[in-house]
Amino acid sequence: ALTLVCMSDEHLIEHRVHQEELLRGHFLHVLRDTVQLPNQNLATREYVVHPGAVMVIPMLDTTEGLRLVMERQFRYPVGQVMTEFPAGKLDPGEDPWLCAQRELLEETGYTARQWARAGVLHPVIAYSTEVIEIWFAKELTLGQRQLDQDEFLDVFTASPAELMTACQQGRLTDAKTLTGLLWLQNVQSGQWPLHWQTVP
Repeated sequence: ALTLVCMSDEHLIEHRVHQEELLRGHFLHVLRDTVQLPNQNLATREYVVHPGAVMVIPMLDTTEGLRLVMERQFRYPVGQVMTEFPAGKLDPGEDPWLCAQRELLEETGYTARQWARAGVLHPVIAYSTEVIEIWFAKELTLGQRQLDQDEFLDVFTASPAELMTACQQGRLTDAKTLTGLLWLQNVQSGQWPLHWQTVP
C-alpha cells in the first residue's frame, strides 16, 4: 500500500554545508548550495529563490452555465502564448488573499464577493522554492483592468469542458492551470469542499 507520510524522513534529508550566490536579479535569486547527502557524500544543488505567488480560479455564472475567466499571454522563456488562470507574484510581506484580489482586478477587471483558499502547489520542485496559493473566486463583477504599462494579455472565458479538452489535446500545458483544473474537477464533484469567505 502507498504511504505518503513516513514515521521519519531523516534518511532522505540533505543538509546544507555551504552556500554561494550565483545571481541576484530584479525578480529572482539563484543560489548554489553544497549539501551533505544521507550517505554522507557531498553534492551541489542549484536553485532559484522565488517570492511566492497566487493563482485565482474565477468562476463566472452565466445563462450558459459555469464559465471560467482565463488569460492568454506570451511567456518569453518558452516562447509561446500560454493559456492560464490569472496569477501573480506576492509583493514583500503581502497577504496572499489580498494579492489574489489585486491580481484578479489588475489583470482581468473582475472583483469577487466570495473567496475560498484551496491549497498550495509547488510547480518546479527540482530547482525553485516557488509556492503558489490556489484561490477560488465567485460572484464576480466586471470593472476596469489595471494592467502595468508593459503587460500584455487577453482575457476570455471558457467552460470547464472546453478547458479539459484543451488539456487532453496538449493545447493547455501550464502546470499551475492544470493543477487548478484538478481542483475544480474535485470541487464540482463534491469531493473537495471549499470554505467560502466574503470580502469585507
